[in-house]
Formats: sequence, structure tokens, C-alpha cells
Amino acid sequence: MDELRVSIVQSAIAWENKEENLRHFHALIAPLKGQSDIAVLPETFTTGFSVAALELAETNEETTVQTLQAWADELDLAIAGSFLAKNATGQVFNRGFFVAPHATPVFVDKRHLFRLGGENKLLTAGNTRPIISYKGWNIRLIVCYDLRFPVWMRNKVADEEASNAHADSPLQYDLLICPANWPHTRDYIWTTLLQARAIENWCYVCGVNRIGEDGNGTAHGGNSVLFDFWGKARAHAENQEAILTTTLSKKLLLGFREKFPMWKDADRL
Repeated sequence: MDELRVSIVQSAIAWENKEENLRHFHALIAPLKGQSDIAVLPETFTTGFSVAALELAETNEETTVQTLQAWADELDLAIAGSFLAKNATGQVFNRGFFVAPHATPVFVDKRHLFRLGGENKLLTAGNTRPIISYKGWNIRLIVCYDLRFPVWMRNKVADEEASNAHADSPLQYDLLICPANWPHTRDYIWTTLLQARAIENWCYVCGVNRIGEDGNGTAHGGNSVLFDFWGKARAHAENQEAILTTTLSKKLLLGFREKFPMWKDADRL
């Protein structure tokens, strides 16, 4: 599949109100049926960035994931974002998800826990970085603060993990997705890092942030953006609720990588 339609779904999040957030985000993405292939939601979309709300964490078999799967099946699109998750031993994670229609969900726990917000004291860091295969595209998923750490998402040569690669892609992934709750005071850092990750990894990058003030009094300015492999913004949502859909081209991406094969000179670390 050459073209992939990716939708930024930028909104405020009702603080620690799972039911309201599920209702609200379903209303936002329902019109995307037949219009998009992937809807990207903000980080911790059901609760907001509340590390105190550990009682709201769920296993992968509970309401949030079941609801996401029902949405994906109903709307025939994949949904990405993150939620507060837990395992059988009581560990809690900021868990990224990629839920595709009639498919097994893929989960990626946030690797770098935000110590300024106390996340590192209460949550457990992840250590896996799967390549997600969807509609002929390879996709990586990170969560918010992970964006600051380029080694974690380095786009390696595909033959280093050939089992996860499509034959037509010289690199491991084509699209990087980053759901976030990024504070308004650091908007410039957010957009700069997203742009840098697109340029240095020769890929598309979609970062989706929330808007509004959270229960900690932290303001979020949105600025969700989708950059192409040149580092050019293809879609940009400012500080307002917005659903923006952009069509990505695999043909253009592979042509760029062939014409400018800087990835062949990358360090093998």
C-alpha cells in the first residue's frame, strides 16, 4: 500500500475521568471511518498525565483495550496512543498501544519515565521496541518523554532485524508515532525534537499532544504536527481541538532514501 492516511486527534482530556474521555474520543474519531487509516490520540488519553491515579490502571484485557478494539473494528482504522496499564503483579506502566482492525494489539511501554512529574517513582519503564507492520508500512511507537532520547528510536538498517522488515524498506521503520502530554512552556522543544527525529531517521513523524490545563495546573498548547522525511510540516494543529488527516506516500519516502542514502553512512551502534 503506497498511501497511508494518518489523523492527528488533538483534544483536551477530562482529568481522571475515564468514562468521559472514552465517550469524547469516540465522538471525535467516529467521522474518520472511511477517511483515515490511523487515528493518533494523546498520551494517557483516558486519564490525563496523573501518576497519582494508579487505581485507574487496567490490564490489557479490561475496558480500555476492549473498547479500543471495538472502535478499530467498527471504524476500520488503527488507533494509537497510551493509557495507564498494570500487570498481574501490580506494576503500573504508561503503555503505548497500536490497535488495528481485527488484529492483535501491539503494546509498547514508555521507556523514559518523566522524573520531573514523579513518573519514575511510581511506574515501571518498558524495554521493548517492536516494529509494527500495518498496511505495508513499518511503524515505531514511542511515548512523550521518549522523544528526547534519539538512541532509543534510532532507525537502523533493516537487515539488522530482517524478520521485522519489508523487503522494499532499507530501514526498520517508515513512520514514528509519539503521543504526548507536553507542557505549553516547552512547545518549542516539542516541535524541534519531532522535526529532528524525522530528519535523522529518514521517516515520517507524527506527534500528537493534548490541549488545556490538567489537574496539576499544567497548561498544554497542542502543537500536534506531522513532519515528512525532509523535516517539513505536513499538518500542524495549534492550540485548539483539531482532527487533521494527512496522506503519506511510501513511494516518495523510498525515492528519497534512494536519492539521499545518508543512512548507509550511519553509525552501527
